[in-house]
Amino acid sequence: MAGFSHLNEQNRLHMVDVSGKPDTHRLARATGTIDLEEAYTAARDQHLAKGDLLTTATIAGIQGAKSTSGLIPLCHPLPLSSVSLDFRFSDETRQLTVTATAITTGKTGVEMEALTAVSVALLTVFDMCKAITHRMTIHSIRILRKEGGRSGTMDFTGEQP
Repeated sequence: MAGFSHLNEQNRLHMVDVSGKPDTHRLARATGTIDLEEAYTAARDQHLAKGDLLTTATIAGIQGAKSTSGLIPLCHPLPLSSVSLDFRFSDETRQLTVTATAITTGKTGVEMEALTAVSVALLTVFDMCKAITHRMTIHSIRILRKEGGRSGTMDFTGEQP
C-alpha cells in the first residue's frame, strides 16, 4: 500500500509527521452548490423563519473550518489566519454557490479546512430552508485552488494561476 501517507512502514495508520517541513504561506479555496428548488426565493430574499441565512451560514462555515481536525481523523489542527466565505445566488438555476477561502502559515495545507467550511455552510443552508422543502441537493464540493507547500500553486478551475 505504498503511496498512502497515513500508513507507516508497517502499514499501520498514523498521523503524518510534518515537523521537518518548513512553515509556508498556505491558501485553499473550495466551492460547493445547493439546488434550493422552491426555497430559492425565500433564501435569496432573506425571508426565512430561522433568520438571517447568509450570516448564519458564514458563522457555521468559519466554525466548521476551525473544527476540521476534530471532525476528520488524522487531520492536523491548524492555526488559521483567515477563513472567508462568499455566496452567489443564481436566479437562472435556483442555486446558491458557496466559496470558502482558508489561509494559514504552517507545515501543512488548508484544503480540508476550506472543504469543511463549504460543507458546513451548505448544510446550514439546507437546515434553514428545510421548513420550505426537503427537495434540495448539495453537490459539486471541490477544491478550486491551493497555494503553498512542496507542490506550490495548483489551480483546478482550468485557469492559469
